[in-house]
Formats: sequence, structure tokens, C-alpha cells
Amino acid sequence: MSILTRKLGQTGLEVSAIGLGCWAIGGPFLLRGMQDGWGEVDDDESARAINRAVDLGVTFFDTADVYGTGRSERVLGRALRNRRDAVVIATKFGYTYDEVRKEITGTDTSAAYVQRACEASLARLGTDYIDLYQMHVGDLDAAAAEDVFAELESLVDKGMIRSYGWSTDDQERARRLAGRRGTAAVQFAMNVLSDAPGMIEVCEESGLAGLARSPLAMGLLTGKFTAESRLPADDVRASGHSWVSYFRDGRPDQDSLDRLSAIREILTSAGRTLAQGALAWILARSDQMIPIPGFKSIAQAEENAAALERGPLTPAQLGEIDALLAR
Repeated sequence: MSILTRKLGQTGLEVSAIGLGCWAIGGPFLLRGMQDGWGEVDDDESARAINRAVDLGVTFFDTADVYGTGRSERVLGRALRNRRDAVVIATKFGYTYDEVRKEITGTDTSAAYVQRACEASLARLGTDYIDLYQMHVGDLDAAAAEDVFAELESLVDKGMIRSYGWSTDDQERARRLAGRRGTAAVQFAMNVLSDAPGMIEVCEESGLAGLARSPLAMGLLTGKFTAESRLPADDVRASGHSWVSYFRDGRPDQDSLDRLSAIREILTSAGRTLAQGALAWILARSDQMIPIPGFKSIAQAEENAAALERGPLTPAQLGEIDALLAR
């Protein structure tokens, strides 16, 4: 069985066309006094899920130092200890945090901090290089970003990282990565309910990989939620953060549920689950795109990985979805 792959920008690295996002496996942590995690998590289950995904052909994992204030990186590093050469690891920096209080405390993108953050991530991941190191602060101004890029190029020269990128939803910021030595990817929010054609255009023009954050709309596109669903207070979707989409105070957004209902039949074509159909839509949008769905269990990792076998939706199906969603 051949696994669908994608190029990671101009790095020469090839990765599975679907990666796994490791935010949820970091467990609970706080941002501005509100929950920023996805509830309690079992580290052993997370490690087993990671290894099961690798067995099924997943070779790309995306985490951040701040997820669980270090916990996600530690779990990922432990899980992949004996398989490091078989995978590509991406992580992020830029937010400061208190590991004891499990809380995000601010941001720091100074050259000295970037170096320290990289060293700390390398130690937690148990590796001597990071394949893709991404700036996590999405709204950094142009002058500050230039300083960060210079430091990242220095880390490439030192062999601490192989490439770098930026997690930002802003097209002009993403364009600043184009043509620079060592750049590989831009990460942004995108799913079948919330397309990002401008960001895809930047990726295709610049030869950057597009890492689709929230490809399952914070879990809404799994189909397991109804209007009656209520999420617990320790879940980011019930946190009250203004930026949380598709859920309001732990309740699924009715408009999103209605739109999902309209396209359900297309997404579940050819024996796909709803989540697999949502991932197949992203794969069909552009050869530059790599969705990175999250997981907390072996079953979720298996379902995400199985989408690799089924491949992208067809251009005709993309057109049908656009028509049904009136865009």
C-alpha cells in the first residue's frame, strides 16, 4: 500500500499528506486564567496512539513548547525515542509559560529567548535537531519578525533546526517567509467550513507547505456533536476564549451544525467517516496542504491515519460542496 505524501516546502523532506497535531495530548493548561487544553489525557495512551499512527504511515507530527507547558513535547519525544529517523517533527516557540502553574504568561521573540526555547524543546523532545521550528506568535509586526528570521537562520546554520516557518493567518505576514533560506511552511486555520483561499495562494506562489490547523473545526467535523452536546469546563471549547470557533460556551454552534449537515453526504462518500471526508477535502484543495488533526486516543489516530488510504475528494465534489455552502 502506498501512502500519500507531500513535500515540506523546499526542504527536500517528504512527509505523510496528513500529520497529527499534538495540542490535545498536552493536557490542561491556562491562558489568561481560562482553560487552553482539551481536558485530562493519559500519556501512555498518547504514546501508543503516536506509535500506532507511525505504523499506519503517518510521518509528520506538529506540537509546541506551550502545549501543556512542555508536556506535549515530552510525550512526543518519549513515544518517538526509537523512531526518530522515521518521522518529521515540527514544534513552535514564542509564548512564555510557567510549568508549575501550567499557565501561559506572555510572549518573547527576542533572539536570546528563541535560542533558549529551541534548546529547551530539543531537550524535551529528546533529539538533537528539530525538522520544522515555527514562530507561534501570529500577529508579530514586520520589524520584529525580521529579527526572528535572522535568529532562525542562525539556528539552521548551527544544525539545531532543519527549517522554519510561521503560524499565522495573515497573508502579508506569510508572504514574508517567501524566498528566505530555510523557510518551509506556514500554519493557518482551515477546514471545509472555513476555507482559506488567500493563504493557499501564498503557499502555492511561494513553494511553502500549508499546515492546516483545526482541520476538523475543533472536533465539530467528526460528527459526534449535536445541538444538545455540552462540553466540560476543562475543555478549551467551553473556556470562553473569544477566538474559539464552532463552539460557544461549550455548545456546538448551530449554524456550523447546519452547514455540516448540508455536506455530510459528500464527505462520507466512498466509505469515509465524516472526519476522513473533511481531511480529504483539504487534500483536494491543494497539493501544498497538509492537515494536522488532533487526537487523544489510539482510535482517533487510527481514523485520521486511515484517511491517507482514501486520498482526496474529486474536483467535482469540491464544486458541489462550494455550491451547497453558497461560496
